[in-house]
Amino acid sequence: MKISEILKKDFIIADLSGKVKADVLSELTSFLEAKGAIKNKETLHSALIDREKLGSTGIGENVAIPHAKSEEIDQILTLFGRSTEGIEFDSLDKKPVHFVCLVVAPAHSTGHHLKALARIARLLKNQALRENILKSQDEKEIYSHLLDEDAKFI
Repeated sequence: MKISEILKKDFIIADLSGKVKADVLSELTSFLEAKGAIKNKETLHSALIDREKLGSTGIGENVAIPHAKSEEIDQILTLFGRSTEGIEFDSLDKKPVHFVCLVVAPAHSTGHHLKALARIARLLKNQALRENILKSQDEKEIYSHLLDEDAKFI
């Protein structure tokens, strides 16, 4: 699975405005609703909050991969956001999050979404990529860095 298969170039937010987890999750779901990708942002937001109650999706190294399943979609939906200032996300390493990759899977999805989560986590483990994304000027440049790094994986 390639990142380009699950992340569209117009599903990048270069400057997240939220400073805490709940606000960022709301920002992400509002973005998806505005794009017409989902119809009910409240339902998805609630599912994301419920998932966070099980344990933070802030995986460390300034990365969070919030995820949930939805009845509204029939294929994996991904949204990438960057915060240059950092977000309080209750991360495992207690560091602020600069990179948020939201993954929404179809309600009856089995292993496909797990592959997506693993691919994203592996990709964002690369420190050089994270530094390049932080320095990026806009969404187009962020997307380009993500695809370039993903192309290195077979």
